[in-house]
Amino acid sequence: MASTLSDKLLPGRAYPLGATWDGLGINFAVFSAHATKIELCVFDPTGRKELSRFTLPECTDEVWHGYLPHAGAGLVYGYRAYGPYEPQNGHRFNPHKLLLDPYARKLVRPLHWTDALAGYRVGHGKADLSFDRRDSAAAMPKAVVIDDAFNWGDDTRPDRPWSDTVIYEAHLKGVSACRQDLRPNERGSFFALADPAFIEHLLRLGVTAIELLPVHAFAQDRFLVQRGLRNYWGYSTMAFFAPEPSYLSKGMLNEMRVAIRRLHAAGIEVFLDVVYNHTAEGNEMGPTLSWRGLDNKSYYRLVPGDERYYVNDTGTGNTLNLAHPRVLQMVMDSLRYWATHFRIDGYRFDLGVTLGREAHGFDPGAGFFDAVRQDPLLSRLKLISEPWDIGPGGYQVGNHPPGWAEWNDKFRDGARRFWRGDSGQRPDLATRLAGSGDLFNRRARRPWASVNFVTAHDGFTLRDVVSYNAKHNDANKEDGRDGTNDNHSCNWGVEGPSDDPAIEAIRQRVARALLATLMCSHGTPMLLGGDEFGRTQNGNNNAYCQDNKTSWFDWGQAHSEEGEAMTAFLARLTAIRHAHPSLRSDRFMVNDQMILPDMAEIAWFDVRGDYVWDEAWNDPECRTLALRRATRGAEGIEATLVLINGSAENVRFVMPAPHFSWRVLVDTADPAKDEWPLENNEVDVSDRSVVVLGCRLVSN
Repeated sequence: MASTLSDKLLPGRAYPLGATWDGLGINFAVFSAHATKIELCVFDPTGRKELSRFTLPECTDEVWHGYLPHAGAGLVYGYRAYGPYEPQNGHRFNPHKLLLDPYARKLVRPLHWTDALAGYRVGHGKADLSFDRRDSAAAMPKAVVIDDAFNWGDDTRPDRPWSDTVIYEAHLKGVSACRQDLRPNERGSFFALADPAFIEHLLRLGVTAIELLPVHAFAQDRFLVQRGLRNYWGYSTMAFFAPEPSYLSKGMLNEMRVAIRRLHAAGIEVFLDVVYNHTAEGNEMGPTLSWRGLDNKSYYRLVPGDERYYVNDTGTGNTLNLAHPRVLQMVMDSLRYWATHFRIDGYRFDLGVTLGREAHGFDPGAGFFDAVRQDPLLSRLKLISEPWDIGPGGYQVGNHPPGWAEWNDKFRDGARRFWRGDSGQRPDLATRLAGSGDLFNRRARRPWASVNFVTAHDGFTLRDVVSYNAKHNDANKEDGRDGTNDNHSCNWGVEGPSDDPAIEAIRQRVARALLATLMCSHGTPMLLGGDEFGRTQNGNNNAYCQDNKTSWFDWGQAHSEEGEAMTAFLARLTAIRHAHPSLRSDRFMVNDQMILPDMAEIAWFDVRGDYVWDEAWNDPECRTLALRRATRGAEGIEATLVLINGSAENVRFVMPAPHFSWRVLVDTADPAKDEWPLENNEVDVSDRSVVVLGCRLVSN
């Protein structure tokens, strides 16, 4: 390669940012407002040996750029940036540190932890005010110039309506790490994600979208490596444009595209969990990997008046400065890149509140939200925010702008408390079932804006919610300090596994009731992958560093009798939801909108079939409720009746007027029983159970 490269850079162009191969050479462009010089370092294909070093010859609008003739795809490179090393003023330039291109599309070589990665002398009395002259290149990943060509053929986005969406949250590695029917290098990869058996499993469940935990290239945090652990979840981004190398079975980017194309062919959308709120560089004592060395003062939010330190609204040591136009551009370019070159259908934004912070705090009119909202491509994708961070005013559920959905932890906590048997939970449960209008019914938002879940990657699995009263995170080696202490869970008599048939029966019954509550609620349901067959993390509610069988899917459990039964039950629930529009309304229902003269589109009843009036809602010990919803369509009226018994006793419900020919669609106390017609006007509902009824009336 060295003999074919030019010995100098031509001026090139300031756009696009990153390394762009045009068939004759490569254009390099990188932003830095405060650098005095930037060098391009070219390495051999392995990334071990530096072959050439060039000074970028031009700087236009704070973008340094140059063009390398005769260079092609596959070239391996990094940057060195010169400028002031003045941490107290926010500047941390150190040309001895090789830097990743923020726009790197592919990486070669893993990050190798060494003190040489720090811009300062580790252990020095002046701490990060000292200066380190050791070269970090040997320890650094390098960027690889790529050719993004791919034949998408007849691929089209499934483009599912929000109201029809059922999300399956999963970890790319976790779903296949234990698959013995795959070759070792294929397990935990995009190749396995495209496997027909897994896609068939998703289709059986009625899933319409898979949401993958971070797949952007991420760092194995040093503190975890020192403990003998790994960054399993991946919330420590090292490159916003490159996939995690370990997720590519043969190192080919097209493996990811093939997986997405096959999922699309099956009608399944692909969402990415993305982390634009912070990076892997941590606080002032962290490594210099990319952004810090290129322009620390621009890329990060620094403490006003004391710019040696970072604003830490994320709890990870640093916070990206999306108020800066070039940082905002980087995030927008990254989102568009994945949406265009990989046809991603949606995003879940980690700590989404951080992305909407301006100088005065969170603002639904922040520059990031405005930029996404006006973007002709991104505004048409499915956008989901994790609506909290640890900064001031960091809890913002329901306060995002139109066009956004949000994780609704009030749904999770309310459903868990109700089925655990807490007092006074019935009014809250009713609100959650109806789409959480108290949070989202504003600015023409729809029920789908509430992403409902009872479990997620962060917390207990469903099996653990009904098996543990407290977290058991000893394996994380943090002395129990990590993970929430308030899980709203119940072990039903024994902490952890139990051989008692009575305890096991009630655990399974409550788990089914939680799933039925999720699938019968307006909003967008999200399932945690593995809950469908009883996956457990043995009480660990923060398994972020458990890259092992604690987190990986046990497909043996999935194929057990109990696992198959739970999977079949969940598949039935999703099928019922898809078949009945009243369970997934695309607008908020109101009790004064009449479907028939004596039938509102939504109404609440007690066990006698009478309306629940205001005073009855105030009974803290009442744990029964009936919810009837109805829709009118071209084929007539469709209605469902959800009977909820959260008490410890069996209860008989009387059907409210008017009387229809109801069919019992599912009984969570007897999940294997097929649906059947209701023979009289009453239904017995077992303790801690849900019964769902449906009917259809043909229009005259």
